[in-house]
Amino acid sequence: MKATGIVRRIDDLGRVVIPKEIRRTMRIREGDPLEIYTDRDGEVIFKKYSPIGEMGIFAAQYADTLAKTCGMSIAVFDRDSVIACSGIPKKEYMERKPSEAIEKIMEKRAFFNGEGENTLVIREDGSRFVSCAMPIQSAGDIVGCVVSVKENGDNARDVSREAEHKLIQTAAGFLGRQLEE
Repeated sequence: MKATGIVRRIDDLGRVVIPKEIRRTMRIREGDPLEIYTDRDGEVIFKKYSPIGEMGIFAAQYADTLAKTCGMSIAVFDRDSVIACSGIPKKEYMERKPSEAIEKIMEKRAFFNGEGENTLVIREDGSRFVSCAMPIQSAGDIVGCVVSVKENGDNARDVSREAEHKLIQTAAGFLGRQLEE
C-alpha cells in the first residue's frame, strides 16, 4: 500500500471525500461503486468494484471457446483493464488498461466494425488492432467490452466477417445478461 500524505476527516454523516487527484489517477467517476475492505490492523481500503471483474473466470472460458472453435483472438475488458483474453499473449494483455480507442468504443455504446481499418489499436504499442468490438451493457450501464483482435497485416480468418461480428455481439450480450441475474 502506498501513502499519499492526504488526510481527510469523516463528516457528521460518516462520509469521506476522496480527493480529485486520486479519483483522476484511479479513474474513479461519479457513481462508480467502491468495495470496502478492512483488516485487523484498522486499515480501511476502498477498491473499485467491477461487476464483470467477478466474472473473470467465466469470461476467460467464453474467450477460450471462441478462440479455439473460431480461431479468433479475443479480449474482454471491464472499464479499467483486460479481465480475460485468448489467442493473444496473456502476459502482455491481462490487467492492462484499455487503449483510448477501446475507451471511445465503450463511450459510444455501439458496435464497432473495424472493416478495412488498422487505426484502432488494442494497446498503444500498435502491434494489434481492433477487428470489431461490442460494449457490454448491464442494467443500462456500460461495464466493459468484448473485442476481436487482429495483428497488423493479418487478414486470414477462420470465420467470415459477418460471423465474427455476430459472435462478438453475442458474447457481449450474453455477459451483460449474466451480470443482470
